[in-house]
Amino acid sequence: MLSKAIENELEAYRIGEKVRELRKDRRMKLIDLGEHTGLSPAMLSKIESGKAVPTLQTLTRIGLAFSVGLDFFFTDENNRYAFGVTRRDQRIRMPGEGKAPYDFESMDYPVHEPRMRTYLAFFKGSTVSPTHKHEGIEFIYVTSGMLGFTWNENETILQAGDSVYFDASKEHSYRAMGTEVCTGVVVALAQ
Repeated sequence: MLSKAIENELEAYRIGEKVRELRKDRRMKLIDLGEHTGLSPAMLSKIESGKAVPTLQTLTRIGLAFSVGLDFFFTDENNRYAFGVTRRDQRIRMPGEGKAPYDFESMDYPVHEPRMRTYLAFFKGSTVSPTHKHEGIEFIYVTSGMLGFTWNENETILQAGDSVYFDASKEHSYRAMGTEVCTGVVVALAQ
């Protein structure tokens, strides 16, 4: 018999509810899940209702039937998916690294392990724009001003509303042009 403290701790994971949700999402009956796992429908019913706590081996068998790992049952659902809200007044303007021709504000800092990085960039004017390269793909959407964008030794002028998508493993650089402040949204694959 489980102690009340352990029982309460396990209830927080909602394992039975998660098993039931998986089964219903796949439109399976208890008997169908039993055939896939080798567990009796009665045992599966007890697990789903929280009357029985599955062993790790039993939970693994259930997970395999749905192609999910054990982490599915023990991870907070809110942390299972990438999600984050960044409020305008929470962003902090940071100087670009080294000789970077822009300052930036991270637009995705609260996201746990993001698959891409998103910045609001404030491009600086420069007659000599330093080139750089890195792995991945990058995307820039110019929100105000005019941006001189050089990729693979060719310069393109982008104005507010224009965007560019490019292979960042080729030399590239950017510089603000004209008198209006040049800003843009920059999206790059996380490294």
